[in-house]
Amino acid sequence: MIARHSFVSTDNRRLAALCGPLDENLRAIEAACQVRIARQGERFRVEGDKPRVAQALAVLEDLHERSGDGLTPEALQLGLARHAMPDEADGDPAAGPARETPTLRTRRADLGGRTPNQVRYLRQILSHDITFGVGPAGTGKTFLAVACAVDALERSAVQRIVLTRPAVEAGERLGFLPGDLSQKVDPYLRPLYDALYDLMGFERVTKAFEKGQLEVAPLAFMRGRTLNHAFVILDEAQNTTREQMKMFLTRIGFGSKAVITGDASQVDLPAGQASGLVDALRVLRGVRGIAATEFNSGDVVRHPLVARIVDAYDADTAGEPVPRRSSRRGPAAH
Repeated sequence: MIARHSFVSTDNRRLAALCGPLDENLRAIEAACQVRIARQGERFRVEGDKPRVAQALAVLEDLHERSGDGLTPEALQLGLARHAMPDEADGDPAAGPARETPTLRTRRADLGGRTPNQVRYLRQILSHDITFGVGPAGTGKTFLAVACAVDALERSAVQRIVLTRPAVEAGERLGFLPGDLSQKVDPYLRPLYDALYDLMGFERVTKAFEKGQLEVAPLAFMRGRTLNHAFVILDEAQNTTREQMKMFLTRIGFGSKAVITGDASQVDLPAGQASGLVDALRVLRGVRGIAATEFNSGDVVRHPLVARIVDAYDADTAGEPVPRRSSRRGPAAH
């Protein structure tokens, strides 16, 4: 199929930002959408399979609208992710495009899902009491979970946010850590703190801790508790044991939500120790009221190399040839 498209606006700055130096942005869109793009002035000619052509045209329109102040590599990558084909993001067509993402009340007015999987993840958190978010680094699973928790607190849907994770070092032994309980677990919960500061602001977070609206606790200290009217986040869940995961899941009380995040490919447990996250996904599959979103490299919203690194390690683990991305500059399809 061949499609021709002309932009109504002939703003040369927007067109230059859209195309990039030596048309490198167009080459990146070509590689991601698997089409061929030719340009003459504000007129574009796109050639390829019909769905791919439609995808490329949607990307061009979207990025043209957003290119008023220039177009960064991150903006280009996110634009490609927003319009990824359902099979590329392991998406569900019924989930709808990312622009239909639920609106969250946080300090970040523009916060929302940027890929089909992220949109599905947000919807599952809002509609289920227990949600698993599993996938590689950089897919936003922890950040979006914290955003949903902040939103629930702002809407008074819950009375507090509880953050927890297993105190397992990533292949290192840090030894004795000084300070009180909060200071001992702070290094392990730093990613959650960073997300809270970004979404609520430092002063708001400090006041929430003083009022008891925010709580951090080592996973080992959760035993025996019942968490009512709380939004509970278990981060780095791949480092839980089967017993710890069962203990955590049975802490949930009335009016509470729980989100469990982790990356099954980065287990730091002793050799031979099974991951509670992997076990829970198997045991709880099909249980009503529990949802799970599996992210992949197409959902990575960090540096484009992160997605390629994830793909390379996945291929090596599976014993397959390392996937070859386009050698052209600019973000790849994932």
